[in-house]
Amino acid sequence: MFADKYLEKNQHKNLINELPEAAPGIIVVIPCLRETELTKTLNSLNACDLPGCMVEVILLINQSEAADEETIRINKQTKAEADEWIATNPKTDIRFYAVGPINLKKKWAGAGLARKKGMDEAISRFNLNDNKDGILVSLDADTLVAKNYLVEIERHFWEHPKQVGATLAFEHQKQQLDKKHREGIELYELYLDYYKRALHYCGYPYSLFTIGSAFAVKAEAYVKRGGMNRRQAGEDFYFLQNLVQIGRVGEITSTKVYPSARLSNRVPFGTGPILQKWMKGEEDLTLTYNFEAFKNLHQFFAQKDRLFKIHPNDYLEFLNNLNMPVKEFLELDKFSIELEDLNNNCSRLETFQVRFFQKFNAFKILKFLNFAHEKFYQKVDLQLQVKLLNQEQLD
Repeated sequence: MFADKYLEKNQHKNLINELPEAAPGIIVVIPCLRETELTKTLNSLNACDLPGCMVEVILLINQSEAADEETIRINKQTKAEADEWIATNPKTDIRFYAVGPINLKKKWAGAGLARKKGMDEAISRFNLNDNKDGILVSLDADTLVAKNYLVEIERHFWEHPKQVGATLAFEHQKQQLDKKHREGIELYELYLDYYKRALHYCGYPYSLFTIGSAFAVKAEAYVKRGGMNRRQAGEDFYFLQNLVQIGRVGEITSTKVYPSARLSNRVPFGTGPILQKWMKGEEDLTLTYNFEAFKNLHQFFAQKDRLFKIHPNDYLEFLNNLNMPVKEFLELDKFSIELEDLNNNCSRLETFQVRFFQKFNAFKILKFLNFAHEKFYQKVDLQLQVKLLNQEQLD
């Protein structure tokens, strides 16, 4: 079976004892921690038009082994409510499973490990039928979905069989938010769109949204990528940016997910903590990365082919002709070492062009942006940077 080695390496123990009634084609995984309104998400999924394949939904109720009594109480209540909901909402072609509460090791407890546990269980169930083309879908317990959510996911991968994954269009829930809260989430969405489009503008080929509740991945690709990471936050960003290195990750825009815009401090960073800081006046979401920094990268990436098999003396000249932020960053980052490794392992320019962005990936771009804004730039008005990007794309 395609995932035997992966499951053995990760010492996976099945969480669901019941065998699938029919081989599932789509499995939706939902980590749950201190969730009090899970039934809204379940009702939203249950109202979906069903695809041609069997669908399973795995609710992974989790907590740290050092969880406080209140968390334990809420999680037990969530499990009881989920069990009752499942018992009273039977359907033929979609099955819901509530697992847990399971205890996660204190050192790793968090969003990444919870998502990984649920996704590994999904892989185990796909593996029973050697279904390497099974679609593994990531969703959050505070997120609603459009009625055509499942059928559009199935259709996308049927029409694009070579894609290893896909992101989904999203829009945060804004009903019943007060003025400042609504302004905050609208600014945050604008920032996410600006950042994605600015990455594309500067020449990075893998610009995509990295939202934990809005992506899907083929089962075989998940295994090849080594599974979900155990990061306590940002696990979605790291997973997807690693996934693009093994194949094309598409975009599903024909349906939507609707994540919550709730305030939260359960993870170190992400939507919840950022909004909470905005509401307290500790984070100014009207400011963002200066577009000039992306123009600096644009200039550099446009010349990257000159680095193929470049002589060390010519590399120094190349550096001196770059804009100062990129020049100083490459020197500080010791990029010449990575470049030497690239050239030693690339005999053709076409190979170099692909592998260049395995070295200068989304993580390094973020590192550059933070460096540039410490030494050369200040964060500036978001609305203005969006206008500058729009104008640059028109020219």
